[in-house]
Amino acid sequence: MNYESLQLKFKNLIDNSPMSAYQIIIVAICFVLNMNDGIDVLVVSFSGTAITTEWGLSKTELGYVFSAGLAGMTLCCFFIAPLADRIGRRKVFLISLILITSGMLLVAACNAYYQLLILRLITGLGIGGILPTMAATAAEFSNNKNRDFNVGLVQAGWPVGAILTGFFCAYAIPEFGWRLAFLFAGGVSFLMLVGVWIFMTDSLEFLGKRQPENAHQKINVLLTKMGHEGISSLPEKPAAQAKASPKALFSPAYSNSTIKLWIAIFFGFLTLYTLMSWVPNIAKDAGLDFEMATYVGIALNLGAAIGTASLGIVAGKFGLKKTVLGFMLCAVLVMLIYGNVSLSTTFIFVMIFLIGTFVQGGFNGMYPTISRVYPAEIRTTGVGFAVGVGRFGAILGPTLFGALSDAGLGIPTLFSLFSLPLLITGICAYSLKSKELS
Repeated sequence: MNYESLQLKFKNLIDNSPMSAYQIIIVAICFVLNMNDGIDVLVVSFSGTAITTEWGLSKTELGYVFSAGLAGMTLCCFFIAPLADRIGRRKVFLISLILITSGMLLVAACNAYYQLLILRLITGLGIGGILPTMAATAAEFSNNKNRDFNVGLVQAGWPVGAILTGFFCAYAIPEFGWRLAFLFAGGVSFLMLVGVWIFMTDSLEFLGKRQPENAHQKINVLLTKMGHEGISSLPEKPAAQAKASPKALFSPAYSNSTIKLWIAIFFGFLTLYTLMSWVPNIAKDAGLDFEMATYVGIALNLGAAIGTASLGIVAGKFGLKKTVLGFMLCAVLVMLIYGNVSLSTTFIFVMIFLIGTFVQGGFNGMYPTISRVYPAEIRTTGVGFAVGVGRFGAILGPTLFGALSDAGLGIPTLFSLFSLPLLITGICAYSLKSKELS
């Protein structure tokens, strides 16, 4: 069997066979790993009021705290996440989790604003390595029937992590202070690090194409875990194997899709991270007490979890492009209603829940979309750079929202302005042209 035949065999084996228990475990680990992002963003969001009170920060300065972690995520998407296509998904997971655990735990000991900004940057570096690597890993361990659903479902780890963080913060911060929330987040990240060390491995696609040390043995162990027979030998890989390079994203086959994906992710992240960062603070400013404002943030993420899970089902019937566009159109409508209509407390919770359902649920459809546009050899690079470009929107959004709030703009104007980027995301996703999305 030559090199090309082996790759085709692995692809057909994964695509057309039922998923084994081990493959399901790997997808579950990716789900849990994605909780890190939700925990990270929301632990700062829910702690924001307490940090502002202790250190006397303005809304603009608090916006910088939100954006520091997002800046780290952006840098990592460009410089660490693409390494997964060269050194393997597992190693990048381990490096990322070490950074996250260290950054979270050290925040609990910091006593100066600049220290908090630096540690948020370090934590962001770790999370930036997990997101694109996680999406690629979930895609590579899923068969064709379940791939879109699994990659979409993994994104539901974000709001689940946020919901758990919200309940913990609602209890712990008033009683013990905001530093305990970061100790909790760091402890969870450490447990994830142990889990990845024990269970995670690289995929057949990666091992077959890159052939790292002991690749033959690793492939046969993995095949056995997946319920398949091992291979007798491993063909020699081509001497001049193509490297995972950002230039490949702009080859004639992918350039049009790459540009549209970058625009879609940028504007989607701009609104998404603004909402996730500021919603609890907005609720507090509206007169709700700390506990109720925290529950508003939980409602947002509960909607996100349901929206993300349902997106895979809807996409199975209508396709990813139509589904993302539909969710984004609903998100624009709900944000306009929330920002411009006077609502009772009950309806505030309902509308925030729907915002989470359609904004994050629809945006998370972009991850399986990216995973289908790019082949395995540049998949993590493709996802990493798309998410990296998008993170500039995530950095800009919370800071811009804080600055516009300090400048006197009200919630109706702000929510109307920040609904427009979602429309751009939906249009770009719908206009993608890729045979894998047909």
